Amino acid sequence: MNFDEKAREWDLNPMRIERAQAVAAAIRRHIPLSSQMSVLEYGCGTGLLSFELRQELGEITLADNSSGMLQVLREKIAAAQAPNLFPMQLDLLIDPLPDRRFDLIYSLMTLHHIPDTARILSLFHRLLQPNGYLCIADLDQEDGTFHKEPFEGHLGFDRQALAELASVVGFEVLGFETVYQMVKIVAGQQRAYPLFLMTARKTASELSAIQE
Repeated sequence: MNFDEKAREWDLNPMRIERAQAVAAAIRRHIPLSSQMSVLEYGCGTGLLSFELRQELGEITLADNSSGMLQVLREKIAAAQAPNLFPMQLDLLIDPLPDRRFDLIYSLMTLHHIPDTARILSLFHRLLQPNGYLCIADLDQEDGTFHKEPFEGHLGFDRQALAELASVVGFEVLGFETVYQMVKIVAGQQRAYPLFLMTARKTASELSAIQE
């Protein structure tokens, strides 16, 4: 998917709005949010999730590698006069890590686009303050029919396997919850694709082998 080309129409899909609202509600249920929290949303797109949570959090850095999405986001921030939202063009697998550390990192429908899951989880671990929280909202494992276009990422995730990866890099996995059902028409029939929220907390140091 070319996210730059999709950016202008991204927020016009009501499913994406509902999905962000559902994930935001689940994050509220599981994480003790505070206006003192420094936050990173990774793979923010047009910022739908952070706009839902912005009044309950402190400074939020919204990172994405799509310049088109970030341009739409900047316009939304200006229109809403949202002083605690700060866009950043960033690809953690390529770019240097930001200098600051965060109390909370969350992502929505981003992880399945990232080829090296262990590596990105390790980088999230490094970017968190001690005892900081990680929230990953993404697809359960699916049969390849979710994406209409050719897709080279992950076909969702097995929850236990993802939890094991997170544990290896130093997270205490707090749990999983099914938070939304994405419904699509596939071969003329409705198909439901569950979206989970994994919540975790930073504990031990990540393995040096994954850092390298």
